[in-house]
Amino acid sequence: MFKMLIEVYPKRSFKVPIDAWCITPEHLKNFHDNKKLKVWEGNRLRKFTELFKVKVKEKNNPRDVTVILKGDFTKVKRIGTEMADGNIFIDGDVGMRLGEGMKGGIIGVSGNVDSWAGCMMEGGLIEIKGNAGDYVGAAYRGGRNGMEGGTILIHGNAGNEVGCYMRGGLIRIFGNAGYFLGIHMAGGTIVVHGNCEDRIGAEMTDGKIIICGKISSVLSTFTIEDIKSKAKIDGEKIGGPFYLFRGDIADNGKGRLYVSKIKNPHLAFYEELL
Repeated sequence: MFKMLIEVYPKRSFKVPIDAWCITPEHLKNFHDNKKLKVWEGNRLRKFTELFKVKVKEKNNPRDVTVILKGDFTKVKRIGTEMADGNIFIDGDVGMRLGEGMKGGIIGVSGNVDSWAGCMMEGGLIEIKGNAGDYVGAAYRGGRNGMEGGTILIHGNAGNEVGCYMRGGLIRIFGNAGYFLGIHMAGGTIVVHGNCEDRIGAEMTDGKIIICGKISSVLSTFTIEDIKSKAKIDGEKIGGPFYLFRGDIADNGKGRLYVSKIKNPHLAFYEELL
């Protein structure tokens, strides 16, 4: 099934964060010729082989590379940094900044992921079977360039400030989401199939947010525009009805916020404004 399979195992448990930016198909496909790869263990620079065991199973085409991570990677961050192609599959939980600046390829995680998953992502697919932390698809602190392309699928729940400064792409959460979803959002689409905490779309200027579950309130700087029978993402229709709001008008925003009408009967007073 795989043209080239690479398995990576931690040699021991880690007590401090490991900056493993080089765990990508591009870097590991030439592992036999490049055993000088280095990673940071806390503030100490280590050889990659000091911390990880690597098994390379070569077949016909080294361009088609799949990396499988087995073991405890909860302290390991920046896996898949700027990867452009190939696959990474993580059997368990993983640390923060997964797929940072990712441009292509696929990352799959069977467990949970720490904060900043897909930060500044440009392309590719990240699929998380468990929960994700805060700042999914966001920009760095102090930055204004969040996720610009690609897709992030989260089958569990997600934390706060998902899509902060998001500019493009799709984030789809099948569970619940935390506070400030889509804050500073300037493009792209976020879908939450579960419930969402307050301050949705704060300082949003463009893009689309779809909430299929319950919310407590809509920011006062959003205005109701219509009631829609459905919402669309990439040609797929999500059944409604939905209240459609526009905002954040405090920032001259034209973002679209779809909120389930059935799950939020307490928002019925907005209908008087139509």
